[in-house]
Amino acid sequence: MQLRNIAIIAHVDHGKTTLVDCLLRQSGAFRANQHVPTQALDTGALERERGITILAKCTSVVWNDMRINIVDTPGHADFGGEVERIISMVDGALVLVDAAEGPMPQTKFVLSKALALGLRPIVVINKVDKPEQRAFAVQDETFDLFAALGADEEQLDFPSLFASAKEGWAATDPNGAHTDMAPLFDLIVDHVAPPEVDPDGPFRMLASTLEFDPYVGRLLTGRISSGTVRANSTVHALRSDGTPLGESRISKLMAFRDLKRIDIEKAIAGDIVALAGIANATVADTICALNVDSPLPSQPIDPPTLAMTFTANDSPLVGQEGAIVTARQIWSRLERETEGNVAIRVTKISNDEFEVAGRGELQLAVLIETMRREGHELGISRPRVLFREVDGQRQEPIEEVVIDVDEEYAGAVVEKLGTRRADLIEMRPAGAGKQRLVFYAPSRGLIGYLGEFLTDTRGTGIMNRVFRDYAPYRGSMGRQRKGVLVSTESGTAVAYALWNLEERGPMFIRPGDPIYPGMIIGEHSRGADLDVNPRRTKQLTNIRAAAKDDSVTLSTPVEITLEKALAYIGDDELVEVTPKSVRLRKRERNSIKRRREAKRGAAAQ
Repeated sequence: MQLRNIAIIAHVDHGKTTLVDCLLRQSGAFRANQHVPTQALDTGALERERGITILAKCTSVVWNDMRINIVDTPGHADFGGEVERIISMVDGALVLVDAAEGPMPQTKFVLSKALALGLRPIVVINKVDKPEQRAFAVQDETFDLFAALGADEEQLDFPSLFASAKEGWAATDPNGAHTDMAPLFDLIVDHVAPPEVDPDGPFRMLASTLEFDPYVGRLLTGRISSGTVRANSTVHALRSDGTPLGESRISKLMAFRDLKRIDIEKAIAGDIVALAGIANATVADTICALNVDSPLPSQPIDPPTLAMTFTANDSPLVGQEGAIVTARQIWSRLERETEGNVAIRVTKISNDEFEVAGRGELQLAVLIETMRREGHELGISRPRVLFREVDGQRQEPIEEVVIDVDEEYAGAVVEKLGTRRADLIEMRPAGAGKQRLVFYAPSRGLIGYLGEFLTDTRGTGIMNRVFRDYAPYRGSMGRQRKGVLVSTESGTAVAYALWNLEERGPMFIRPGDPIYPGMIIGEHSRGADLDVNPRRTKQLTNIRAAAKDDSVTLSTPVEITLEKALAYIGDDELVEVTPKSVRLRKRERNSIKRRREAKRGAAAQ
């Protein structure tokens, strides 16, 4: 059976996973009466909750005696490392573009990677069933994007289709007959080249993804570049520099069929398979026959741009909600994460502090959320960007920010990003009373801006961002944040005390919540921090008051999510993360020591 290997790449929410659902359904992967959830490949709990793809997934379908291996990739820029890893595993790519939004920042990012590898993409203009669709204009914009990215003549002569993954059809004309996905299948078979492999050579495979299965252990997935491989055969692994990693026996050889992984006895060159039993290899390593001593080349991964400090939780509430609390266990978990996630970099600062660097706030927030669900308790610092020195000049990461916003709010967005050292590059109408704004903004100016952006646009604005390049440091930018209310007592919060403190600012906690000295319980309406007592109770006497007792009516506290907390905290604060709670606290819990350190800092300036 002949093979075709393709990846589906696009901006977030442009319909990649929904398109895979359509292809699986039409190829006969499901029974007629079988219940299949939407976004079937998004199997992770976090993927389901957030509605985004986090990890690249493999599947395969059969069309006219042709096996088509399909790789679904994440669309969010923070998970671009997943795209960079697997793009070398395929021979073609479907570039999905929203018929209303057009090419977006992540579209540009993934397309540049595909073009650099020499792939000849197929463009699919998706969501043409939208009333606001502008399919032909988006097709022209996509051609301009190809040209701007330096595509050659063959790549510029890309075929395109119009589709609605939601309704399950693809066609050459958006206004013509709409039946099924057959035109897309036929185009894949005709346009995508078969794998360029050596079927007669020794076995070699570049590991592209790593995952952990509770039953078979570590699973390395990749495309076989040459030769054949059988289950229970002995192989060895090579690092990218040729360093041998020892021999291993393939305990299981697995292929992707529909939504399942099935055991097979033999796999040939060009197929995408998963190997179990390779204990010492990781992503970007070459798995090969024993007589092979030269590794396969691997694609470089863009460096991380954002970092946080992870520490063991040392608050008085440590160990009450989580089971994994020691620094040694946290370090072991972070090391395991770096094996499969090449976009994450972990550095040990001390025995209790670890620097974790990644692509963006969302990527690191997903890692933290995963760890807390596993039972970890952590202390997380404020995100900070990673600078670099080039020829003695300090440089910082710059991101391309594309914003779709109602016209009435465009001025507020331009003003706010201007104070954050962003440059307005383009401003044009986007239809339906909206403006499209394109900025080049420093990454440090975007930390914590999303919540402010949603407030300024009344929740109607859409912001997309992707790493662009490093540029000279743009100078300091003042961070305008109010002070906080800091608890001075241990125990549980009292309603009467919180009621009296509400005039000082909004609360982050409820009555009955556990508190401790140094914990942040609310925001101060003024600029300075304020130490307060959330346990103060009403003084009771045996004398009846002439006036009626005041009733305690509390306002709804501000809900602190993990992403909000990371964006809110200052440099001297931490986010305490447990399986059940997200709390804010001062790094130094003793109020006297905090004041002393603040005076030293002011004197040093």
